[in-house]
Amino acid sequence: MSFFNSIYLYIAAGGAFGAVTRYLISTWIYNKSEQVFPYGTFVVNLTGCFLLGLFYTLSLEKSVINAQFRTMITVGFIGAYTTFSTFSLETINLIKEGSMGTALLYVGSSVILGLFSVWLGIGAANFFNQIGERGEESDKSYRSGGTS
Repeated sequence: MSFFNSIYLYIAAGGAFGAVTRYLISTWIYNKSEQVFPYGTFVVNLTGCFLLGLFYTLSLEKSVINAQFRTMITVGFIGAYTTFSTFSLETINLIKEGSMGTALLYVGSSVILGLFSVWLGIGAANFFNQIGERGEESDKSYRSGGTS
């Protein structure tokens, strides 16, 4: 199996896109915000949690997403997009700067809202799955000449 026909290429492609996307979003948010709170990393990590919940659920429950694409998105893109190490460094820097309250708010809200974002992504995937099932049932009824 060559590199170009392997899962590693999918992961690398997803990772490159995820890292660039993270940089662009974080930089844009940091440039718009004049607060001490690290909103760029915060937003990136929460949207990453949502996307992970969404893609993971869609790909496992309905096999809507093939294994290579799922790995490219979850391991490559989201793995490079979200950034626990930056979150940790920013927290330490807030503590060093004497912003203990902001550091605690950042850690607490990141964990709680991160969990909530994953849950929200799973819920969105389940919603999309239900819509797909209704569409399939309606399509079957139409093909058989029945009424919906």
